[in-house]
Amino acid sequence: MPRPTAVLFDFDGVIADSERLHHQTMVEVMGETGPETPWSFYRENLMGMDDRAAFAFLLKRSGVAATPEAVREKMAQKAVLFARYAAEGRVPVFPGAVRLIRSCMGRVPLGLCSGAVKSDIDPIVSALGLDEAFAVRITAEDVPQSKPHPASYQLCVEALAALFPQRDIRPGTCLAIEDSPDGIASAHAAGVPVLAVATNCTQEELRATPAFASVPSLDDMILESLQILVSD
Repeated sequence: MPRPTAVLFDFDGVIADSERLHHQTMVEVMGETGPETPWSFYRENLMGMDDRAAFAFLLKRSGVAATPEAVREKMAQKAVLFARYAAEGRVPVFPGAVRLIRSCMGRVPLGLCSGAVKSDIDPIVSALGLDEAFAVRITAEDVPQSKPHPASYQLCVEALAALFPQRDIRPGTCLAIEDSPDGIASAHAAGVPVLAVATNCTQEELRATPAFASVPSLDDMILESLQILVSD
């Protein structure tokens, strides 16, 4: 593909090393309800889902009716815990992610396309000094279904195309950066080529996905590095 007309970043697992904290806070919120949820189970079954889908899954697994009210209650409890722990500095950033974003700023439109809720994302984005980086931010609240459904990427591309009509932004000319099979499947289903980064999955696991390429990390990458990858 040619030089991307827009670059779409996932958040958890690509920018913020927060999947472990998502797992921890989900476990704390579920408490003694249902079977244990170890990291391996989270990684294989929940990583890439938004909180709404994850808590519906966990409640059903526990034999509890996953009513909208029950799911919202769990989500609210988790949001409070996540915000508290994030404020304590428990969310590190992956090497190279901020540098890559800064190298793209002002040169190519950027979108954030995440299954996390806005309250989990905005404080970290602000702390990193990236409030002005993303022209569009799509979070779990913006779409009716979470990844692997393509709704979030479809909406992100549509919004960017409306903001930058002169750039002819279309799904096939964008580039998504993802770390999970669900996220990759979401972007692929929306027609967006995907670069996979091996933060929470191995490169071998990522090669089994529709991503056109995978890299071990974003360290030392800049916009030109992405352009080389998509032109190979």
